[in-house]
Amino acid sequence: MDMKHSASGMAESTADSYIATSKSTDMITPKEKDKDKKKENKANKADNALPQGSYKVYARRWVVLILFVLYSASNAMQWIQYTIINNVITRYYGISEEWVNWTSMIYMIIYIPFIFPGSWFLDKAGLRITALVGIVGTCIGAWIKVFSVEPSLFYVSFIGQSIVAMAQVCILSLPARLAAVWFGPDQCSSATSVGVFGNQLGVAIGFVLPPMLVPNSEDPETVGKDLKMMFYMVAGLTSVLLVLMVLFFQDKPPTPPSAAQETALQLGSDPVEQTNFIQSLKNLMTNRNFVFLLISYGINVGVFYAISTLLNPVVLRYYPNHEVDAGRIGLSIVLAGMLGSVASGIVLDKTHKFKETTLAVYALSMVGMWIFTFTLDAGHIAVVYLTASLLGFFMTGYLPVGFEFGAELTFPEPEGTSSGLLNASAQTFGICFTLFYSELFYTYGDIPANIAMSIMLILGTIITAITKSDLRRQMVQAQGQGQGQVSHLPPESSLNGLSEI
Repeated sequence: MDMKHSASGMAESTADSYIATSKSTDMITPKEKDKDKKKENKANKADNALPQGSYKVYARRWVVLILFVLYSASNAMQWIQYTIINNVITRYYGISEEWVNWTSMIYMIIYIPFIFPGSWFLDKAGLRITALVGIVGTCIGAWIKVFSVEPSLFYVSFIGQSIVAMAQVCILSLPARLAAVWFGPDQCSSATSVGVFGNQLGVAIGFVLPPMLVPNSEDPETVGKDLKMMFYMVAGLTSVLLVLMVLFFQDKPPTPPSAAQETALQLGSDPVEQTNFIQSLKNLMTNRNFVFLLISYGINVGVFYAISTLLNPVVLRYYPNHEVDAGRIGLSIVLAGMLGSVASGIVLDKTHKFKETTLAVYALSMVGMWIFTFTLDAGHIAVVYLTASLLGFFMTGYLPVGFEFGAELTFPEPEGTSSGLLNASAQTFGICFTLFYSELFYTYGDIPANIAMSIMLILGTIITAITKSDLRRQMVQAQGQGQGQVSHLPPESSLNGLSEI
């Protein structure tokens, strides 16, 4: 991933850029700053009129990506804000553990009905408007929680959590779309990984920060003060991010960064080629390989959601009074997953082996789950840290791999729509697996519950293995680069088998 030109000129419209030629290699061409405004404008116009077959990326793309990472993190950190301090919340508000678990599951439940209008809105309104709607919702929900610090006001906190959960509809589908709109073909997978990294960063903060800010205490007044401090910190952070997003988050670059994006823009502006949102959904749901990916992706991420939601009681069963360790183990899972995500993105950009990478990461997630299952009772919490990190490296590292494989299988359908459906599948499986895991855990114990999740991952690995490698976006890149033209895709039937395994 070429980052040489990301250090300077981020606020300039053209900035330092590279020209992506026939193989999308980076040729860094620094521009002299014109003192005369007219000359600068002429330079900008000339800069945007690139030769056919040449594509340019802008240094400001890093500003957009970094802002998205922070914005995504501010939302995701609130997902398990309550469940990771489950015992503290139940005692303070006088509610059941099931209600605390619902503060996590509400993220999944709300996403499902809103994914279709959310994906449609992203296609129509673009990146900037969608992101601004999301950060406004995240900010409003965070501020509502500030006013819920009374033992009788759990319902107020739940309302705030529900609004934040609704705002995630404007987040989860964006990484693949942002990467395609702003980044060249040799950076697209890495950019998607970094975008997903933001969600993982937020989850990591959500694991570690609440146990530190709201330690276990029998005094309701002390717990109330700690909760208020935590809520104020989150609300303040989201307010600052709202201002930064309004000022600096841009919709799209002046020129497309790749042949695939140029094709997508042409299809979107051509009345003959343009498909409406319903037709796009139909195309996706009749794509057999994408349906296989929907199921396998949902299983993998659903297992992660279930484990994350009940991590606190699972750890405390073997290591009582280790609430802080439960949070740190969750942090270890996500931090390892961040490394896995970035590593997977780099591998995809270097090799373009989407099917092979997806299958390898999935199979190793399954192996990691089996190891985690039978090491919880080792008697040494350091072992749990180690095995949880191994699980997280592959399971959380799978997220951007699934997004990118989905974008390949469904091109030229909008990346936001395919990502949205993948996330909807994840939320659906997440709800089912969390309820199933909770029932098994509280009735039979953690071993049967974890074995059930491991078996689900075996099924997901098999489904991934039978998914064909139909890399449609890579075909357009190969056709369009260096030809000075954009080729239309042949029918799907003629594409199947292009890179099949």
